[in-house]
Amino acid sequence: MTTPRVEIDLGKIQANARCLVRRLGARGLSVTGVTKAVCGHPDIARAMLDGGVVGLADARIANVVRMRIAGINCPISMIRAPLLSEMEDAIQHCDASYNTEMDTIRKLGAAAKKLGTSHDVILLAEMGDMREGILPENLNECAARVIATPGVALKGIAANFACMGNAAPTGGDMAMLSRLADQVEGACGPFVELVSGGGSANLPWALGEGSTGRVNNLRLGEAILLGTDPVTGHPIAGLHTDAFALFAEVIEARDKPSSIPPASIAPERGMLKLVRSDDLRARTVLAVGQQDTETSGLKFPSGIILIGATCDHTVVDTGKTAVPVGSEMKMGVNYSALMRAMSAPDVAKTVHGKQKVNGSFNDCETQHYLTLV
Repeated sequence: MTTPRVEIDLGKIQANARCLVRRLGARGLSVTGVTKAVCGHPDIARAMLDGGVVGLADARIANVVRMRIAGINCPISMIRAPLLSEMEDAIQHCDASYNTEMDTIRKLGAAAKKLGTSHDVILLAEMGDMREGILPENLNECAARVIATPGVALKGIAANFACMGNAAPTGGDMAMLSRLADQVEGACGPFVELVSGGGSANLPWALGEGSTGRVNNLRLGEAILLGTDPVTGHPIAGLHTDAFALFAEVIEARDKPSSIPPASIAPERGMLKLVRSDDLRARTVLAVGQQDTETSGLKFPSGIILIGATCDHTVVDTGKTAVPVGSEMKMGVNYSALMRAMSAPDVAKTVHGKQKVNGSFNDCETQHYLTLV
């Protein structure tokens, strides 16, 4: 098969989504599936929808258009503010967008009026992540201006956590977001329908025992796709962590010294040679590199150690184990490695179908699937 390639198990993605939807639903929280790490791959989007998410969200209009062309008609939100150059595309293809700038919101309203429709706006509050966000003390004023802008409607408020920073939100953070929703209603009047508390980093809070308050939605990408906590990198109980695998072909496998000091390179009989040591190890070169993925985010088979990578090569230490040239190595991926591999044009994407063995999902239990290649 073509390499490098990402193999995708839709059944595991669907099972992760279904598990999270059920567990969070019991806490009064809906789930929006985030597709930005997989470039809006329609099959993956459908797996999320089959798992029960209430809608999808992406950061790039091209990804949204890809899903719409594939026939996905569910609500889709832009979680990065639309560019001023793509206003009409955002109105045509997205039901809502997350925003912080009034100039953008006014242009969204003008584009919506031109197209004879209305567009929902979710205001992002700055809660300490220090990426985009409206300072809490300015949120009421901004909400009032949105309400007064033709062509748009205030849908709700939201926050980001663990995007720029690496701190998971606390119960106090979520209580503050609930208070902000109350304050916006008190100051502006309209009911704040959506209070989106953030992403996968919120799961320890959301699945805890404390009150969820006004927070009624999470935007989940990494948890559904990889089954991991973005702050700790640890697996989330009950979720599949191997829905994606990257395969690369071996293009060199040689025994080489573990290190070669500069002094060991010396002229002899008019030629340069490396003075070999007795400490030889199997050093394997893979046909995948930084142009294809985030190599530091790859998870190698047991006993294999990453030595380094360049644009087109990744070198690993396989110890005393010889790996034949032409064979494939299977690697797991973290979120960054997945995102880079899914966006790389030279990395093939192979989607595997699924069949449920017993005809139904058990809540959050690992299911076995027959993989169709």
